[in-house]
Amino acid sequence: MKVKQSIPKALRYTVRDFNKEFPNDAACLDFIKEQRYPGGVTQCAKCGVERKHHRVNGRTAFACDHCGNHIYPLAGTIFEKSSTSLRLWFYAAYLMGSTRCGISAKQVQRETGVTYKTAWRMFRQIRSLMSDSDLELEGPTVEVDEAYYGGVRKWKRGRPMRGDKKKTPVVAVVQRGGKAVARVVDHVTSKNLLGTIRKHVAPGSVIYTDDFNIYRNIPKMKGSWGRPLNFTHYSVRHRSGQYVRDGHIHTNSVEGFWSLVKRGIGGVYHSVSPQYLQGYLDEYTFRYNRRHEGNQQFRAILSRVSERAS
Repeated sequence: MKVKQSIPKALRYTVRDFNKEFPNDAACLDFIKEQRYPGGVTQCAKCGVERKHHRVNGRTAFACDHCGNHIYPLAGTIFEKSSTSLRLWFYAAYLMGSTRCGISAKQVQRETGVTYKTAWRMFRQIRSLMSDSDLELEGPTVEVDEAYYGGVRKWKRGRPMRGDKKKTPVVAVVQRGGKAVARVVDHVTSKNLLGTIRKHVAPGSVIYTDDFNIYRNIPKMKGSWGRPLNFTHYSVRHRSGQYVRDGHIHTNSVEGFWSLVKRGIGGVYHSVSPQYLQGYLDEYTFRYNRRHEGNQQFRAILSRVSERAS
């Protein structure tokens, strides 16, 4: 019996495809070179004009065909000065981009043979490419909700008190049917919550939240120049058992996003310290924002190697 594929053909990218496209380090280096210097043509620092550059045997460098000056495609990227095989870096990025719930550094250690310390560092560097910290959600409808990550606190229910040392507050903004942003905040204050909304939500959007007191100030919010942002605000009273009102007033999208994040982190990574929590949130928002791209998320990660090169 032929099993029906759930991923459209255009969005599939299997291990066989990966091995065919990137059989060795040279193929990976050529890929980065084409991203940064298409056709090997770029400005030669010595000649002062654009020149064709050719691969230098035994080095991750390309030489100007006129004066021999070298350029290094890996300079300024997450691969710079790494002694780990470039293909293993690509394979780790492929695994992160093709799994639905994430993959642990321990699993990569088992599959590639690198040390756990190396695998953990590779994942941390790859996560740095997955941040959408400047993303502005286009709207027109978004949902906002704060959550708390960490161990079990004393009273177990309700919002933690300010200064709670066991819970780390995080806030998410999710566009209905679209993308999401999740940020770690120091404290659940009006400045932090409304500041996140101001940064990531387009003016004139309709915003849905729960009945937390801070959100009542959303309609009064102003931009950096003192102009009203013209937000329309609706809320539901979760404490009274109300989860949907008038058919469209709910926070189901952002609650679903938090469900994916919490179960993903709990199931794969088990525990994350506050110091590194933002990186893991970036990973899950990156995957959520590209959930319709299938296994092509790997391509999105590679595209950022050159975009984020210093």
